[in-house]
Amino acid sequence: MTISEKKIYPRTNDTQTVYLKNVITDPNINVGDYTMYNDFVYDPRDFQKNNVLYHYPINSDRLIIGKFCSIACGAKFIFTSANHTLSSLSTYPFPLFFEEWDLDKKNVTDSWDNKGDIVIGNDVWIGYEAVVMQGVTIGDGAIIGARAIVTKDVPPYTIVGGVPAKPIRKRFSDEVISQLLSIKWWEWPDERIKKNISAIQSGNIHDLK
Repeated sequence: MTISEKKIYPRTNDTQTVYLKNVITDPNINVGDYTMYNDFVYDPRDFQKNNVLYHYPINSDRLIIGKFCSIACGAKFIFTSANHTLSSLSTYPFPLFFEEWDLDKKNVTDSWDNKGDIVIGNDVWIGYEAVVMQGVTIGDGAIIGARAIVTKDVPPYTIVGGVPAKPIRKRFSDEVISQLLSIKWWEWPDERIKKNISAIQSGNIHDLK
C-alpha cells in the first residue's frame, strides 16, 4: 500500500487539495497514486460531479489518469455525450428525445459521435480551468496551460496552451525525454522515489539513482 492510499488530504489543514483516487466512486474513472486535485471554489471531493462532464454510463467511455499528476482548480474533462453528430443533416439530437419522436430507445447514442476515452499519462500538469475533450490522450510529463482547450493528442513532455491548444515547446531534449519514458520513475517504490526527490528536482536525469 502506498502513502497516497491511506488518506484523502495530503496536507495538514488543507481541505482544498485531495488525492484524487480516494474520492472517486465511478468505476469508469481510474486515477493513479499521488495524483492530486486542488479546488478553491468547490469541494474537491466532488471532482467527478463538477469536473467530469457528460460522462454517461451508456457510452462506456473512461477517464484514465496516471500517477503523480497535478490538476488545477476548475479543470474539466468533457465526454462524448456533449457531442452532437456531424453526419446528420441536423445537429439536433432527435434520438435523445425518443419519446417525443416515437424513436427506438436503443438508438439514443446515435445523437452523438463517440470519440472514446480520455487518457492522461503520468506526471501531467493540467492548468487552471483547462478543458480536455473526449478521445484525447495526453502523454507522460506533459503540461497543459491555464484555460487551454485540448482537442488533439499531446505528446509526452510537451507544453501546450491556447484555444485550441497547440504545442509551445518540449520540456527536455528528445534524448532526455526518451530516457524518462524508459526509466518511468513514477513506477518506482515509494522508498526509491524518496531517495531521488532531490535528483528529480535538480532537472538532471544523470542524478537519478
